[in-house]
Amino acid sequence: LSTGVAHTFMAAEALEQEGKRLGHTIKVETRGSVGAKNQLSSAEIAAADIVIIAADIDIDLARFDGKKVYKTSTGLALKKTTQTMDNAFNDAQVYRHGKTSTSEQAGSEKTGAYKHLMTGVSHMLPLVVAGGLAIALSFVFGIEAFKEEGTLAAALMTIGGGSAFALMIPVLAGFIAFSIADRPGLAPGLIGGMLASSTGAGFLGGIVAGFLAGYTAKLIAEKVQLPQSMEALKPILIIPLLASLITGLVMIYVVGGPVSAAMNALTEFLNNMGSANAVLLGIILGGMMCFDLGGPVNKTAYTFGVGLLASQTYAPMAAVMAAGMVPALGMGLATLLAKRKFNNSEQEAGKASFVLGLCFISEGAIPFAARDPMRVIPSCIAGGALTGALSMLFGAELMAPHGGLFVLLIPNAITPVLMYLVAIVAGTLVTGVSYAVLKQSEEQQVTA
Repeated sequence: LSTGVAHTFMAAEALEQEGKRLGHTIKVETRGSVGAKNQLSSAEIAAADIVIIAADIDIDLARFDGKKVYKTSTGLALKKTTQTMDNAFNDAQVYRHGKTSTSEQAGSEKTGAYKHLMTGVSHMLPLVVAGGLAIALSFVFGIEAFKEEGTLAAALMTIGGGSAFALMIPVLAGFIAFSIADRPGLAPGLIGGMLASSTGAGFLGGIVAGFLAGYTAKLIAEKVQLPQSMEALKPILIIPLLASLITGLVMIYVVGGPVSAAMNALTEFLNNMGSANAVLLGIILGGMMCFDLGGPVNKTAYTFGVGLLASQTYAPMAAVMAAGMVPALGMGLATLLAKRKFNNSEQEAGKASFVLGLCFISEGAIPFAARDPMRVIPSCIAGGALTGALSMLFGAELMAPHGGLFVLLIPNAITPVLMYLVAIVAGTLVTGVSYAVLKQSEEQQVTA
């Protein structure tokens, strides 16, 4: 299993429980943000009847060569676990490393771009979190304390803003390209990302650079034919050099200028917008954060907020995090307000969901959304849109890209604190109360 912070382990638990229910022996290796856990040994792989790959990013499958493999997403493994198990036994195909079936190629065309983007985002995220929190810690000594050279605040700002944030866009682009073209794509992607950063094209330019470098490297690898004696030079010299030159020149002369202008215009618009426009943006970002709970729409809004941190635009990030906390908090509140409508397992899930919400992990609401999407998702969107709108209306700013309410422990990381909390509470109440009202009891569901 491989994806982000929460999806990985929730999907792993769901698969383990379903496997045991069906009487199968199952072991789940996770590859989340903390790296590989519960790793499969060569003997375990050899003894396995079926290998299920539930991943939202590209991973190396070489060790499963010759095994019956079934591929799916972590979202489906979590939300439709029984169906995933059935499909694995019915549809798994023998995997041959280096060969891709026609049906698999067709599927990868639909999901490949998202997987490549998520590979870049997942590798960039630790830099964003570490850098953002280092910057937030520098504000403990005062908002402008870092300007005085030789101080701890200045050192923290150098670590966060000067180093971690400087690597953010190159790493994003580099690992998008790596996902597309493997190792030969990494250097062109990193170089393209650095050019995107230095030309002011920002994270949008970094995404363009990553895809450009990756597909350029892949095209060169497939189309450039060399004598057998020179083939070894392709991955270490020819592909990186040609792809870097093409990507670099395109970024400088074609992409850099327009994307930089677009990013500058966007930043200027956000900095100078009136309250009405700010509220509209908050509604849109808040609704997106709650639409698919950690899925591509959610991550698009989050990436937008994170990308603007590098240009010292902090209001969208505040709206994004506040709204992202609402679904899980709202589901926890609903289980308290309408206890009789929820069974014991749902009530326990509600408690866990509330804690996850405090930590800004939207995925805490997924068990509820999977069971009752037509009521849960609209309730979450309503609350998230309200929270996003209020956060922007109050002029709330957030200096860190993650952490939930624990960021409150860092002085000056969130301003104004009281009104920011009001925005979160308001959205949570809307989501919790609306779902508590809309939710059908177990008896009503059986009757229906």
